[in-house]
Amino acid sequence: FFFVLHMERLTNPALCKGLSWNESDRVSSGLKGLLPPRIHSMKTESQRALNQLRSLSNELEKYIYLQELQNRNQRLFYFIISNNITELMPLVYTPTVGQGCIKYSDIFRRPRGMWLSIKDAGNVRNILKNWPEPTVKVIVMTDGERILGLGDLGANGMGIPVGKLILYSVCAGINPDHCLPLTLDCGTNNDKLRNDPLYIGNKFPRVRGPEYDSFIEEVMVELDNTFKCPLIQFEDFANLNSFRLLDGYRNRFCTFNDDIQGTAAAAVAGLFGAAELLGTPLSSHRILFLGAGAAGLGIADLFVKAVKKEGVPEVDAFKCCWFVDSRGLVVKSRWDELRDEKKPYAHEFSECTSFLESIKLLKPTCIIGVSGQPKTFTKEVIETMGSYNERPIIFALSNPTSKAECSARQAYEWTDGRAVFASGSPFDSVELKGKLYVPGQGNNAYIFPGMGLGVVASKAKHVTEEMFLVAAESLARQVTQQEKDLGCIYPSLERIRDVSFHVALAVAEEAVRSGLSTASRADIKNLVENEMLTFTHNETIKSSL
Repeated sequence: FFFVLHMERLTNPALCKGLSWNESDRVSSGLKGLLPPRIHSMKTESQRALNQLRSLSNELEKYIYLQELQNRNQRLFYFIISNNITELMPLVYTPTVGQGCIKYSDIFRRPRGMWLSIKDAGNVRNILKNWPEPTVKVIVMTDGERILGLGDLGANGMGIPVGKLILYSVCAGINPDHCLPLTLDCGTNNDKLRNDPLYIGNKFPRVRGPEYDSFIEEVMVELDNTFKCPLIQFEDFANLNSFRLLDGYRNRFCTFNDDIQGTAAAAVAGLFGAAELLGTPLSSHRILFLGAGAAGLGIADLFVKAVKKEGVPEVDAFKCCWFVDSRGLVVKSRWDELRDEKKPYAHEFSECTSFLESIKLLKPTCIIGVSGQPKTFTKEVIETMGSYNERPIIFALSNPTSKAECSARQAYEWTDGRAVFASGSPFDSVELKGKLYVPGQGNNAYIFPGMGLGVVASKAKHVTEEMFLVAAESLARQVTQQEKDLGCIYPSLERIRDVSFHVALAVAEEAVRSGLSTASRADIKNLVENEMLTFTHNETIKSSL
């Protein structure tokens, strides 16, 4: 029994300290002789792990290494990511998480999070009781149907909730024990997965209609009852479900959809920054979106809200946003074929099937790519934007990097360095004619960790659009003058924890202002600070992940 107890301290990822156990702990915990005699600091342990990581030849190997580190030593895992955020965030989330999800069944080693199968409908309450941690404050939930720009990955989509919740902890300090990654396995329409003998999920076609809706309803109700009103983040649901599920549940539960609302806030913050950089009001800009799915429509809806806040009438605010979808320019003459979410952006205009021709007709100040179609911002597209605008705004937001509409270098080179550029996945800085350009990354990680922290700290009943607007405004305010001088429209990722703190303050204050939280405004700062862990040698994290 005592040997098992001692080994638990060495093998349980939440208890393990590697070689950082001090002498007195080694004696009291019965670890003398079970470890090499040399005691190493967390800094030394971190350097060893980083050396091992950096010796690996590709990003997928590094992703797997970090998974294994999380499974072995949680303290060290969160410590090295927190202290090397710019280098390691792309490995635990976009773009590498896309590769991780594609290969999830092949590289599967240890389960993390929970899977709820639609075959278990009617028994969700009992299954949730199997989760070992009674306190759950944040849940990231996917059904795996639209993973990044990669499509239906079914149960392999678990990499997304796991990755998102790592960022909740690293960027906003939310206790990992209070986070639940959740995948709803409702089948898959991906034939490659269904024919793969190693695939870990259900192999029947995706369930649709009343059976699917009934299952989602049961899951939402039981999550809320079991974990006492947690924040539930919808992630990577397909367009046919994302808007209707958000609309159906946003006023019943504490929930939001990061693909719609988080993406919107991150993008609108970038648009705030771009407008300031150009010295123009938001309402003076005309945006043309390539792609009219959840992300694009979410950005447009929040942009309209921001423009209305400038005092612009709603009808004029909507006219700032135009869309090109798979059938061409979204216009009034296509009304009967359009989904309801697109109709506010169907303006009186002639039909046009080409994105480039739409640019020539509309002369937008900004183009935003959210189509998942790579290399669609061609040289001619970007040069045309540059011919109409002294500083064209080019946002290539599709993820992962392989799906980006253009690269940072292309945007700068094809406009002679005049573009205001942002992307969804990271690109390196670009040197052009002796000048350094630092591309912005419209990363949702600037928004959702702080949003979650603010909601959890204030115990807000619901998540509102106004919360996302104040989050975007807070993010835009945190770009320093030095960063602005480099043409940056987002703050450095190195400051992401402080950024998340201020976003959380803004969100919590809005929750109080709107009557969705009973917290006192005077207590908000303390409430937010008290929810934030720092990951050090002495941090206590239970083994529930």
